[in-house]
Amino acid sequence: MTSGIHPTAIVEDGAQIGSDVRIGPFCHVGPDVVLGDGVELKSHVAVAGRTRVGARTVVFPFASVGHQAQDLKYRGEAATLRVGSDCIVREGVTLNPGTEGGGLETVIGDRCAFLANSHVGHDSRLGNGVILSNNVMIAGHVTVGDNVIMGGGAAVIQFTRIGDNAFVGGLAGLENDLIPFGMVMGNRARLNGLNLVGLKRHGFAREDIHALRGAYKELFEDAEGTLRQRAEKVAETYSTVALVRRVTDFILAESDRRFCTPPSEG
Repeated sequence: MTSGIHPTAIVEDGAQIGSDVRIGPFCHVGPDVVLGDGVELKSHVAVAGRTRVGARTVVFPFASVGHQAQDLKYRGEAATLRVGSDCIVREGVTLNPGTEGGGLETVIGDRCAFLANSHVGHDSRLGNGVILSNNVMIAGHVTVGDNVIMGGGAAVIQFTRIGDNAFVGGLAGLENDLIPFGMVMGNRARLNGLNLVGLKRHGFAREDIHALRGAYKELFEDAEGTLRQRAEKVAETYSTVALVRRVTDFILAESDRRFCTPPSEG
């Protein structure tokens, strides 16, 4: 390799390449691409469009990063894809840029891991520390919070929101919003409690987890009133517990979707 770029790789004029970047055999880097310091493209990687890849991100063979959005309404508008630092993009992953209908931008945070053949659709926004297992499919306009984990083969429909620290089980079909710290299973996905393992792994205080469990019971096991009414009541009851307020704020925010609820919820 010469200057970190394999002689069989094609790096088009205009591409901005940071220091200590390694571009392996048979990769293709388009003219509007920016690769941050320490990025590594293993081999047979194609990075196209107005794509920014953050420092130290590693992309494995046959990944397609920044190519035209899979949206039949796309008409060639100048859309972008931003991938954060320290991400892992495994074999066969597809990461699409935005479209005019969604703000022209797809954004992926830092320290995310996309396992083999997973997909992030146009105009989606992913937080930090997100993990997509093999064959996970995220459609366009989806919002994913920090530290979300999705099991193999899970699918998320357009315009869905997934809150921070949530867990989506393998093969789940998610068509409704998932609260922060929630855990869903099944097709179609239903709420199966809180992601207690994730809460403990991320070091949340025992008393805050206990309060969150109480709030969850009031939100999803209390049959009185609508979910929104219950969320308003819980927000008042637990006004000093930041963990609970993250859930109630999520429920009370504007959304195009209903919410994932337990199987017993109507």
